[in-house]
Amino acid sequence: MNHLTNYHSHCDFCDGHAPMEAFVKEAIAEGFSSYGISSHAPFAVSNDCNMRRERMPDYLAEFRRIKQIYSSQIELYIGLEIDFLDDSFNPSIPYFQEMPLDFRIGSVHYIVAPDGTPVDTDGSPDRFKSYVDTCFDGDVDEVVRRFYRSSFRMIELGGFDFLGHLDKIGLNASLYRPGLDREEWYKRLVTSYLEAIAARQLPVEINTKAFATRGRFFPHEDYFEQMHRLGIRVVVNSDAHFPAKINAGRPEALQALARAGYTAVWQLRGGEWVETPLQP
Repeated sequence: MNHLTNYHSHCDFCDGHAPMEAFVKEAIAEGFSSYGISSHAPFAVSNDCNMRRERMPDYLAEFRRIKQIYSSQIELYIGLEIDFLDDSFNPSIPYFQEMPLDFRIGSVHYIVAPDGTPVDTDGSPDRFKSYVDTCFDGDVDEVVRRFYRSSFRMIELGGFDFLGHLDKIGLNASLYRPGLDREEWYKRLVTSYLEAIAARQLPVEINTKAFATRGRFFPHEDYFEQMHRLGIRVVVNSDAHFPAKINAGRPEALQALARAGYTAVWQLRGGEWVETPLQP
């Protein structure tokens, strides 16, 4: 049975819009069997999205408090979405490996510009365009290539349980230059990345956050059949920043995975990742 689950959500310890407990209460109300909190981890670059390092003890303590209250109603897990920046800051470093976490998500949001400045490739299309124009002289192809160079290096270093929103750069890049993510060079790049992921037997998140607004998953549904042929395991998550959106896009993602040949997804049960039959 494919239980309702979600292991990617952001509460008000980072850029989420509600307390941790509100997400847990919503998960219980919607009948979830397990739920994971995964705030944006402390980062090397100060910003408005990532949790501040000094808040980590409170983050862990609040989770322990909530788990004690609700553990009889739902399986709860604590994690972090951890950014890759470079070899000195990524999910594999001791700071993150020594934390008492149930799971870690490895994600790329930032790339390093030619002048050495870390640049956020996520966020609004307008902000993305500004970064491409001012930091890369309009060379959006180079932005994409740097994103994937960081992505390849992240999987080489490891230190996480599954990959977060693979191919997300494709959305902003294609809004900057329509059709970019359909160009052959881009598709070859994603294909090479998927092959490297498969070789390392790493699970991939099917991120449903943008389905309602943009009609796409991360990675794009076009890659689901290839992922299935490569034997890549998948975890379906909503990347919710609001409690009401913890299940947004999941039914559609399960249907898309079924069309691609998947018969199971991976979920946490009793603290272990287990294969669970897919119900579209």
